[in-house]
Amino acid sequence: MAVLGLSEAAAQERLKVYGPNEIPRGRKVSPWVLLLRQFVHLLALLLWAAAGLAYLAGTPELAVAILAVIGVNGLFSFWQEYRAERTAEELLKLVPQRVMVLRDGRFRLLDARELVPGDVVKLTLGNRVPADIRLLESEDLAVDASAFTGESLPETPGPGDLVLAGTLVVRGEGLGEVVATGRRTRLAEIARLSQTPPREATPLEKELRRLVQTIAWVALGAGAAFFVLFLVAGLDLYKAFVFTLGVTVALVPEGLVPTLTLSLAVAAQRMAARKALVRSLEAVENLGLTTVICTDKTGTLTENRLEARLLLTPQGVVRPEAVQGPLPFHLKVLADILATEELSGLDPLEEALRRLGATLGGKPLGPVVHRYPFDPRRRRSGFVAGNVLVVQGAPEAIAPLVPQGETLLAQAEAWAEEGYRVVALAYRELSGSPPATAEEAERELRFLALLALEDPIRPEAAEAVRLAQEAGIRVLMVTGDHPATALAVARKVGLVRENPTLLLGSELPQDLALLGALVDRDEVVIARSTPEDKLRITQALQARGHVVAMTGDGVNDAPALRTAHVGVAMGLRGTDVAREAADIILLDDHFATILEAIRQGRATYTNLRRLLAYHLTDNVAELFPFLAWAFTGGRIPLALNVLHVLALDLGTDALPSLALGTEPPEAAVMRTPPPKSGLVTREVLLRALGVLGPLEALWTMATFLLVLFLGNHAAASGSAFAAVVFGQAANALASRSDVHPLWRLSLKTNPFMAWALLASLALLFLAYTSPLAQAFHHAYPGPWLGLSVLAFPLVALGDALLKAAWRKQKGA
Repeated sequence: MAVLGLSEAAAQERLKVYGPNEIPRGRKVSPWVLLLRQFVHLLALLLWAAAGLAYLAGTPELAVAILAVIGVNGLFSFWQEYRAERTAEELLKLVPQRVMVLRDGRFRLLDARELVPGDVVKLTLGNRVPADIRLLESEDLAVDASAFTGESLPETPGPGDLVLAGTLVVRGEGLGEVVATGRRTRLAEIARLSQTPPREATPLEKELRRLVQTIAWVALGAGAAFFVLFLVAGLDLYKAFVFTLGVTVALVPEGLVPTLTLSLAVAAQRMAARKALVRSLEAVENLGLTTVICTDKTGTLTENRLEARLLLTPQGVVRPEAVQGPLPFHLKVLADILATEELSGLDPLEEALRRLGATLGGKPLGPVVHRYPFDPRRRRSGFVAGNVLVVQGAPEAIAPLVPQGETLLAQAEAWAEEGYRVVALAYRELSGSPPATAEEAERELRFLALLALEDPIRPEAAEAVRLAQEAGIRVLMVTGDHPATALAVARKVGLVRENPTLLLGSELPQDLALLGALVDRDEVVIARSTPEDKLRITQALQARGHVVAMTGDGVNDAPALRTAHVGVAMGLRGTDVAREAADIILLDDHFATILEAIRQGRATYTNLRRLLAYHLTDNVAELFPFLAWAFTGGRIPLALNVLHVLALDLGTDALPSLALGTEPPEAAVMRTPPPKSGLVTREVLLRALGVLGPLEALWTMATFLLVLFLGNHAAASGSAFAAVVFGQAANALASRSDVHPLWRLSLKTNPFMAWALLASLALLFLAYTSPLAQAFHHAYPGPWLGLSVLAFPLVALGDALLKAAWRKQKGA
């Protein structure tokens, strides 16, 4: 019966019921709301407060500088979040704009938005499938569904099979009936998964939020306490308020957030130079904390390039590279068949067969005069070229058709267990016209060859897996491929050894707690996974406290990429949707590049701890003069004022802090487990608040009092300011390593540090020039500068003794 399709009137009625064929965009957040968020969160509010304090302290220039920092950070964060919010919208690009639809008995070119269930659509080479369609007719049809299935090879659906919206027709043509449009398609389901749940705050964001909240409450509480203390000490209201500002400003590390952001940006640049493009700065920090990598197989651990490795002919097993001299009859027939027009490299399998034919020196049999399209139920196809009829397909589909079927099947099963993709070929010579049907064509066949094809393992993959395991990172393979293939590849790269756990996506429990317990172990391979499986695996591991990096390249991977702490998309073969959902894009698709990115991430996380200790040390030295003034009832004058504090935080400390944030990875960074204790550790607090901070503070006050006794207040204040600068210079140099003292660290590995310290000293001496000296209410200390310089060796010695004690403790 002829297919007429819907009438126009019926289609319009259904359009009212089902709505337009488009992916729902979900609730869209206004860009203005996104922008406003970047300027009202707690980190930004602290900087706003610092700017206000700077203005009240009579330094509008510094207030403007802080506002500029707020603006740069806010705009950058806005752009990152805005790009992430567009992830689901990228799915719309997979739906075509115009399609060929059968209406009122004739084909018409319509906008894809007008499709409704029941419409009959024609699919041809190059078409993007516009909706979920049940095939009515199929003529050698093949579709690239890798974005959904994870399979590297095209699918060949037949009549009765479903093809999904967003897949691509790579061969042949078909006719099908639309069964789902818009929000009811599989593509829309994945779009909804990409939108919800929202990505949770990163570990760094959570920790910085806690840290800033703590600092804010401490600063406000201390400010209020000191305000009362200043009033009790007899200060008038204005002076008490000004001194309270000094205490509050001293406790707020204004330079911490900008330098953290810049350090992450520098790390992102380094990763880009190593083929890992960073789309989200938080991902740099998360890479350093990663405890689990969920990786796919094809193209990441393997090269996504099939190669024929073994041949089974009636004469036995041979390797293609071992064939020399005149070809035996069966190999000659095989070579000529593989060189025909039919095998023209439309997909990786056919490309591999074509290369094999060329390697064997085959000559085309002639033009293809008849084809028997692939039947998904029989799992075989055929063609006639010259006087030869060829049938190819899965070994279990060819075995019943040839006399040597049992031998063929046994060898195929053995090769499949080794991870090979196996294809069988049979043939017969024709004396007349080609058979009309495939059933007639598949009679009296002779076995020609069994081919074992391999997707080669990337040369660096096994070493990268070993490095990940040495670094305490668990690697799970999560793939849509066949379980035998997945397990074989996992063995070759060292992911599994003696006791692998092979799981199928359909076997995974729905309960996240059970799922987490099942996959949170070594030597796990998960095959035939679905988009929901990847998402739930990510959530289950996160619920168990893991920092998860998930790799992916298809539409199906977008939800898991977005939910993972670090979404890693493939740059060469990944879809736009996957790249938009990811935090990191691998420009070379290599698993080894992930490890290099993690190495940089760990170095960055270590540097963030060093930055925090560096700034807290400075805060102790800045706060101490106010404490000394308060607890002596004003008998000890203020060594530093509010302008000194701001100049240290945003001036002399800025470049050394940034240089510290660019310190390259130490040799042992990938030989230890991922850090678990966060940025604020016992070592950070002991270093900043227990040793180096007090050393800087005590020497600053000692220098101030000595110069005050021998000279005047202006010179003494200038000496105190210089003492903090020199102490922080030693602190910056010593903080470059957690193990070695500063005299054992070469500046060749971080030349920026030398320039940063020179710039810091230049700013120090610039502060002694008029009119800056008048604004600071200090003077050049003259010969007393030598006392300030002694802060450098004092801090260096304190750092060396502290590290020696740590080494002794760890050795014990």
